[in-house]
Amino acid sequence: MEPRIVELSEKKLVGHSLKMSLANNRTFDLWSWFMPLKRHITNAVGSELYSVQVYEKFPDAESFNPNTEFEKWATVEVSEYTEYAADFKTLDLKGGMYAVFIHKGLSSDFKKTMDYIFLEWMPASDYQLDHRPQFEVLGEKYKNNHPDSEEEVWIPIQLK
Repeated sequence: MEPRIVELSEKKLVGHSLKMSLANNRTFDLWSWFMPLKRHITNAVGSELYSVQVYEKFPDAESFNPNTEFEKWATVEVSEYTEYAADFKTLDLKGGMYAVFIHKGLSSDFKKTMDYIFLEWMPASDYQLDHRPQFEVLGEKYKNNHPDSEEEVWIPIQLK
């Protein structure tokens, strides 16, 4: 599972967020709120959904644990910010270098993909984690919790 290395331009995202941890996972609540209301975002760019994780202090492999809190976002990209209803919030996704992996399969197998990225690929690569949000792009091949589902996993990196 070799990633492609991409230089990403800044993106403007609109959506909703919740504080959570893996031990207190509220992803279902977040997306259940967002999906019926996303139609009110009239200037969306494309049809992809962005699931973004923002850490106040980015944990390393040793300090990360199931209780590590982060802010999770359910968003779409927009061409510009305008006024939004339904308590939507904006998020500027900074540009920079990312390693893009493809996760195939069930969401319950996502930990295997993340373990590969952080415990195998990253230590053996010429890169280290950069303190920017990591995110997943849920595009046309994404099928919620289906064995044939595919999503892109974007990990912020910089040269060691």
